[in-house]
Amino acid sequence: MPRNAADSCDLIVIGGGPGGSALATFVAMHGNRVVLLEKEEFPRYQIGESLLPSTVHSICSLLGISEEIKNANFWLKPGATFRWGKNPDLWSFRFKLPQTPEALGYSYQVERSKFDAILLNNARRKGVEVRMRQTCTEIIKEDGRAVGVVYQDENGNEGRLNARYVADASGNTTRISRAVGERIYSDFFRNVAVFGYFENAKRLPAPNQGNSLHVAFKDGWFWYIPLSETLTSVGAVVARDSLEADTFAQGTESAYDGFIDACPIIKDHVSTGTRIREGRYGQVRIRKDYSYANTRFWSPGMVLVGDAACFVDPIFSSGVHLATYSGLLAARSINSCLDKKFSEERCFEEFERRYRREFNHFYQFNIAFYDMNRDEDSYYWHARSVLNTEERANDAFVTLVSGSAAEQFFDQRIGIGQVLQKHSEGEKDPITAANFDKSKLDLIKVAEGLAEGRFEIDRLAGLRPQVEQKPVFEAGLLASADGLSWEEAPIMVSAGD
Repeated sequence: MPRNAADSCDLIVIGGGPGGSALATFVAMHGNRVVLLEKEEFPRYQIGESLLPSTVHSICSLLGISEEIKNANFWLKPGATFRWGKNPDLWSFRFKLPQTPEALGYSYQVERSKFDAILLNNARRKGVEVRMRQTCTEIIKEDGRAVGVVYQDENGNEGRLNARYVADASGNTTRISRAVGERIYSDFFRNVAVFGYFENAKRLPAPNQGNSLHVAFKDGWFWYIPLSETLTSVGAVVARDSLEADTFAQGTESAYDGFIDACPIIKDHVSTGTRIREGRYGQVRIRKDYSYANTRFWSPGMVLVGDAACFVDPIFSSGVHLATYSGLLAARSINSCLDKKFSEERCFEEFERRYRREFNHFYQFNIAFYDMNRDEDSYYWHARSVLNTEERANDAFVTLVSGSAAEQFFDQRIGIGQVLQKHSEGEKDPITAANFDKSKLDLIKVAEGLAEGRFEIDRLAGLRPQVEQKPVFEAGLLASADGLSWEEAPIMVSAGD
């Protein structure tokens, strides 16, 4: 197929979800030509409905859609509520901490069909050429570099589009990410999510009626997410072995109903409601919520963002955050390369190291959180004890995400679940109460690391006081004043030089 210079652009984005829309918008805002290919027609159904404050405040502010999000009547989410670990009672945490500005102390529960449409329509307004019902079938490479894509339209007609950069934001089912690297799976988080929707189910008592509810039970755990006054997303996260066991012998709906019956709190909450059986929310769906990461997040001319690059676990609602945050990081690298400010390798190494760092923070924290429930009678929770996990033998994945050997990684986390458990039970000094070695509590650093990433984009969005930036890594780059590209860190000279 001959190269057609007339149909070319600076960036092709494959996928119109939050990561793809954010990336496309940030690159277009920098003055570059962007074409976004989306295989479906919006609005379309998508899971991942519970958002973190960094997305709805910081990223949406940088995208220029804060007011639109605020006026969309999404359900206010002040925090999350848990029945987890050995504690039989519900306990909650709130986003609003004493040091958190009032305006940042909440997030939203969203219907993704509406939220994603807002982001994609904003991309159009910012100059992105959005082509719907266009499916990428092939990455075109020349001398090992991605230079464009082959795509099919809704009628099966084939076309070619050339670009200086290609971004895969097509989600967890992507096949084109293999053009960049290999997908490596976690043994610890090989779960399956089975989920549906209810009308008029119960809400938690005030002030937690907007919270996500997470309930552990013998077969795994449930999410219970209020999306409006009447609509609720309800999903069971169970072991992958359940798909092959008798649990699903009578069909998906029967298995879903069985999981609800096995979890008294969820059964009680849906008892006043009716499961939706028609329309967009009428299907009981299954998703393999396996944790994975690609061996590489970029190669010459091509970058992976969102679930195309990695996925952790749904417990802390990190999916949309990682997607939009990686979109911002990738946009900085692409814009800087198009401006010829730095080498491609330097720009995209900054992107990949920062993105892996954010992924690793969630991965580490999730492992410790799962380790809170040590129910020896439950196959699911026994297999997810840090002491017993198969992940110890999964050196390829642990080394990929944490940079350390599996044995060392898990040795440092043994007992952290007990600390979190005692904290949830209200112990004044959970570390002392658990007789825990403070030198191993690197989750404090993990929490600080998660906060650092959020604070940076909060400051760029004008939501926190400006402070002097410091490189995340030695000899690393800094965000530009508008957040859309990279800058060189100033050289610090001592008084004696």
